[in-house]
Amino acid sequence: MLSDVIAVMRTGQPRSARVEWQAPWAQRFAPVPGSAGFQMILQGPCWLIPPDTDPVSLATGDVVFLPHGRGHALADSPSTPLVAPACDPNDGRFLQRYATATVGEPVGTGGPTAVTLCGAYQLDRARTHPLLDDLPGLIHLPAHLGRQPELRATVALLAAELQRPRLGTDAIVPALLDTLLLYILRAWFDEQATSGVATGWAAALNDPAITAALRSMHRDPAWPWTVATLASEAGLSRAPFARRFTTLIGEPPLSYLTWWRMTIAARLLRESDAPLSAVAHQVGYRSEFAFASAFKRRYGVAPGRYRCAGPPRATTARVGWSAR
Repeated sequence: MLSDVIAVMRTGQPRSARVEWQAPWAQRFAPVPGSAGFQMILQGPCWLIPPDTDPVSLATGDVVFLPHGRGHALADSPSTPLVAPACDPNDGRFLQRYATATVGEPVGTGGPTAVTLCGAYQLDRARTHPLLDDLPGLIHLPAHLGRQPELRATVALLAAELQRPRLGTDAIVPALLDTLLLYILRAWFDEQATSGVATGWAAALNDPAITAALRSMHRDPAWPWTVATLASEAGLSRAPFARRFTTLIGEPPLSYLTWWRMTIAARLLRESDAPLSAVAHQVGYRSEFAFASAFKRRYGVAPGRYRCAGPPRATTARVGWSAR
């Protein structure tokens, strides 16, 4: 299911760059609305300096994820003055230029070297999943021996591709970045589950009954689901299922289903040339008129106008949705 969530939100290609810093150095990363960013420490140590909390010491292998494009800074020391160099690795133009390469000369004046892997995912805020909204502004995943081996392996592969681009790197890097984002989210949700204080989506994704219902909706959004059939998928009776779903997700099951269908439809309209009737059918509407009415209630415009207002689209006959 996490892969579906990422697929509907992300727009364009994710970007990343490997940057070498030589002390003294300090880099301010401005807020970037409509994006999710990350910092990974390939060689350290260094310091994360959030705008409103105390500095955090980072070590080799640490991962920092900023799901809401929050501003922050990195530095060799909390006492190093922060500057905003001409090339900001959180800027889309910077990441486009250095999408598959190590940034040229090390930044700094020759002191101890730190190496970071920075990057950003551009998100369509109109299709932001509540799962992402539920995340804190900053997630720090410290490196622990034996913890999250898949995440560490993906970081190592990505760093190797960026340090020494070869045939196929342009295709490998975006795939690794998508994999990386999924592993970051999985690691955070796993930590919330083991902490015993998970709430909202973190609790929902660790509830087998609610997860089963969500997977069913994501696997086949066009199916004529009812609260009763979703409760059956969850292995619960109707009323207890509806209460549990609403408590954890924040809205009733069929409200979430409608939202998910409209989110899928919005992506299909922007990224495919499928006829409106085909889009309506793929999200569970037998009538194009009923689909258009539901879509306009959600987005404020008719499906045809929404499609015309979007960026250039790739011709795609169908978008598949998998429950993973």
